[in-house]
Amino acid sequence: MKKQIFAVVAAMCLTTAVVAPTTSYASTNSSQSSGEVVNEKLGVPIVVYGGSLSESEKASVKNSLGITNNSDIQEITITGADIAKYIENGNSNARLYSSAKIIPKDPGSGLVINIVTPENITEVTADMYSNAMLTAGIEDATVEVAAPKKVTGHSALAGIYKAYEVTTGKKLDKDRTDVANQELSVATDIAQNSGVDNEKVSQLLTDIKKQIAEQKPATKEDVEKIVDEQLKKLEINLSDKDRQLLIDLMDKISKLNIDFSKWSTQLNDLSGNIKDQLNKINDDIKSDSGFWASVKSFFQKIIDGISSIFG
Repeated sequence: MKKQIFAVVAAMCLTTAVVAPTTSYASTNSSQSSGEVVNEKLGVPIVVYGGSLSESEKASVKNSLGITNNSDIQEITITGADIAKYIENGNSNARLYSSAKIIPKDPGSGLVINIVTPENITEVTADMYSNAMLTAGIEDATVEVAAPKKVTGHSALAGIYKAYEVTTGKKLDKDRTDVANQELSVATDIAQNSGVDNEKVSQLLTDIKKQIAEQKPATKEDVEKIVDEQLKKLEINLSDKDRQLLIDLMDKISKLNIDFSKWSTQLNDLSGNIKDQLNKINDDIKSDSGFWASVKSFFQKIIDGISSIFG
């Protein structure tokens, strides 16, 4: 009986809490970036607020992003009109709460994404944002994402688009932003439908895109082969519907106007970061340290209590 109870509890633990080390890591990083010195060459950070925020919610977001009355920043608001502008078939009446702070970096610095309210961004992970932003053509920035209540986190991407254009003066390619938004939707759908944790989904997308950058597939059949190879490599089983969504998405990505030689290097950096996080989760599980130690202790108390009931 005790072994059966332990097996059930262990399964619950693995299926509901696997992403927590990642969100905790992002939250820790955010406290370091919020006090950075402004780069005078690149301009001040830009904060973009969701247009549906009440005054109290906006104050909460400011606190989460480390913004005070003395902060040297530029503030803008994302509206439904921006959703329609940056996202194909975007709903101009959408309720927008996700907000972000974008800190421009020198060329070659790469992307650093921190979700500073991980308890309120329920679907999109930091690595999903990174993947989508690279697809959209956004480079070299530190981005902090926050929300005052539980939201999926999708609308923050459009806010990041708007802030990036204001920061750099560059206009993003509409084809790339549309596909990037589709990528974010496919990533969250696969994570929810397949039973695969978020980081592994991010690794799947990154590895497929790396192979596209390196192999430069000429046909959709070539893309399909790459997708199937990476699914097999990572031992991920998808429904026929989700597999086809992934193939269609990656076929669109392969046809974008992207400098794939440069993109491959950026994706290698992202892939290394994702694998480091996955390795840390595995190490914590094996060593009973960090987050998993607390999980084990919590569920051990439950097991002990149930065991006492059954004698």
